[in-house]
Amino acid sequence: MGCAPSITVSQSGVVYCRESEESNSPPSASFSQQNQVTIKSAGGTLESTAHPLQFCKDRRGTLEAETQTSQSTENMKADMNEVDFGPMKLTQPRMQILLVFSKEDSQSDALWWAAEKGGYKCHMALNQVDALECYLEKRHELIIVDHRHKSFDALALCRSVRATKDSEHSVILAVVKKSNTDRDEISVGSLLSAGFNRRFVENTNTGTCLNELLQLEHGDVKNHFRLRAAAALFTALENTSDRVHITDEHHTVQYVNSAYEHYIGFSSEELLGKEISDIPQSDKNKTEQLDTIYSQLKKGKSWEGTMYSKKKSGENIAQQVHITPEVGYGGKVRQLVYVSKNQEYKDGLCATYDILRGGGISDLRTFQKTGYDGCSLASEPGNLTRRQSIARIHSMMIEAPITKVINIINAAQENSPVTVVQALDKVLEILRSSELYAPPLNSQGHEENQMTTDLVGGLMTHSGFALRRKMSGPEATITRVISSLMPNNSGTYISQVPPEIKQLLLTDELWDFDILALERITLHRPLVNLGMSIFSRFSVCSYLNCSETVLRNWLQVIEANYHSSNPYHNSTHAADVLHTTAYFLSKDKLKQCFDTYDQVASLIAATVHDVDHPGRTNSFLCNAGSELAILYNDTAVLESHHAALAFQVTTKEDKCNIFKNMDQDEYRMLRQTIIDMVLATEMTKHFEHLNKFTTSFIKTNAEDGMSVISGSPGGISLSSNVAPENRTLIRRMLIKCADVANPTKPQDLCVAWADRIAEEYFSQTEEEKRRGLPVVMPVFDRVTCSIPKSQMSFIEYFINDMFDVWDEFIDCPEVIVHLQNNYRYWKEEEAKEQEKKLEKSESEDN
Repeated sequence: MGCAPSITVSQSGVVYCRESEESNSPPSASFSQQNQVTIKSAGGTLESTAHPLQFCKDRRGTLEAETQTSQSTENMKADMNEVDFGPMKLTQPRMQILLVFSKEDSQSDALWWAAEKGGYKCHMALNQVDALECYLEKRHELIIVDHRHKSFDALALCRSVRATKDSEHSVILAVVKKSNTDRDEISVGSLLSAGFNRRFVENTNTGTCLNELLQLEHGDVKNHFRLRAAAALFTALENTSDRVHITDEHHTVQYVNSAYEHYIGFSSEELLGKEISDIPQSDKNKTEQLDTIYSQLKKGKSWEGTMYSKKKSGENIAQQVHITPEVGYGGKVRQLVYVSKNQEYKDGLCATYDILRGGGISDLRTFQKTGYDGCSLASEPGNLTRRQSIARIHSMMIEAPITKVINIINAAQENSPVTVVQALDKVLEILRSSELYAPPLNSQGHEENQMTTDLVGGLMTHSGFALRRKMSGPEATITRVISSLMPNNSGTYISQVPPEIKQLLLTDELWDFDILALERITLHRPLVNLGMSIFSRFSVCSYLNCSETVLRNWLQVIEANYHSSNPYHNSTHAADVLHTTAYFLSKDKLKQCFDTYDQVASLIAATVHDVDHPGRTNSFLCNAGSELAILYNDTAVLESHHAALAFQVTTKEDKCNIFKNMDQDEYRMLRQTIIDMVLATEMTKHFEHLNKFTTSFIKTNAEDGMSVISGSPGGISLSSNVAPENRTLIRRMLIKCADVANPTKPQDLCVAWADRIAEEYFSQTEEEKRRGLPVVMPVFDRVTCSIPKSQMSFIEYFINDMFDVWDEFIDCPEVIVHLQNNYRYWKEEEAKEQEKKLEKSESEDN
């Protein structure tokens, strides 16, 4: 049984609404005569002379009256739903119409009844507020506005509608007065400027109104519907990895996609509207060849072949291009579509690639020669078993270009002469360096080059000590002797803490250590207690040549500068990262890689890595134009602030200056190491650090596909000393894993941390909306956010690959087991959320 036109009575006006798809009763000749409804004031009644009324409450609490009507043009409408748009087959929904009149009259009745006879969904509003509200809710394809009375500002309403999102897809029609003479003819200029598409001269004949609606549906409305569908095509173009750009027949650039912008180096603003000849071109394209190509395209024939492009950097790159001419009006070529595949043939690399293909290798992934079974953690989250094959690592979800290069070189070595293999080994050694662009200044050992070495070293390094790793020989021995004579107060502080805290700290060497329990019993001051315990275990006071009292004072100052009001970034998070760092440092493989210097630097960096965190992200601070963002030029804002403030409060007073008694050279080295580790926690450099670590330390055994710790000159051998640059990579990886290890902790801790970070992000989103700032993470809306889904995404995108590599390096299967269990838990919780939504939806439908 169909639902008929509805009458909604509100305080500010009347909205008529036809909601039905079908109706069984025959059409009436006139709405005002055959279907009259009398509306009385509050407390009165609604009377109908035609059909019985059904009353219901709408979502705003107003009365809605529904009556049964018919549809006379159902057969005519049946053929109007399918719309062809090139190769796309679209289904156009029934047109929705919004009538906006200052008062009901014969014209509004005629349009209403014409819409009824045409089978369209129709709403009516009697003022601008209701009209805009109704439009925002329904998004009508056609809006008809009364422009016959000066008391009703139709132009202002049109501008208000056009100011809303996606309003360009709606057709707006102005109803104007019928002029008595030619001199009274109203100009359409003001209407078009306000945003109207066309005008309609008043006519109360229902047939004329219906004809107008049909013409609009088959003309303007259908064209706008096609344009809406075109948005999907542009989305596909923007997300494809192939590079696409479009020009007109005169070779003026009309469109470039994101892949093309990224590849060529120019932004769309620099390219659109310019002729190709005005854009830097490669001189490797011969004029004769270009003339032949354009001549063929002018005839309407496609062309495919190799063309050279010149990047913004000036680099010439050959690419395989397919150009398709688009024949438009007049049977002439109106546009040229250029498509090039996402691959580059740079200098001699194409020849190398062709050789590899000729050898039967068509997929770079086959270079790895592993026993990997094809299942990934992201696709099979429950299958987080300890894998022996390193293929999982080299087939990470996001593979860096340097990883691809190393894979190609490894493959090229297999069938190459010994001399080539040795040369490529040297190349790999260089590529696995942590600094690819910094020259080895200390290699300039000649006396005559000392001036150059000092000058370049002073300009290119943070300070003069950067070329030195540590003291050695007698100087180092003296320093160690002096440190050993310092009184060792190890255990003094721990013996004075309350029994409950002391008992809990006995378990701080375990991965399952309950940091939240320590937070509770220390009244939200866990950092001092845990810090004293861990620093004592690693003999930090002895290394720094400071007393236990100074260390305790320092920990108290650092903890005081963490914001306890932050749900997540508080001193408990710092204590948790410190505990995780200490746990990793206790692993045998890290003990073989690190000395005391690395351990002390890592523990201090973990302690201060988020000090004075405001509970907002870097993007928020940059968008808000905060003082910190201005100070640090919108680059690593928080991380730079954490490191700077940590040293500022540490060195301000002697009673908490743990570095006071250190040798100045060692202090500067330690300071730079701590700063480097804190800056490594910035997530924008996540994949850079991960891929550098992977390519430097993890290598595939070509014979059995087993993963091994690289023992090549560029990698490490756990039985020997580790080069300083490789220690840097390990320390960065260490603090990164410790900083985001929440998904790898026991389930109760994992869930608690997830709730805390979500609460912090919720608060940021609310403040962004309140202050009119760009919403950095719209998904973290307190009402709509799914915490399980957000955690699953975080694990899949950031955690899986990183902890696979870290586990391969230090051997921590217990961590992977927790990660497996937590992912399974979040997946089950997400499924429960979906079931609840489905049940709610079904109950609302019923």
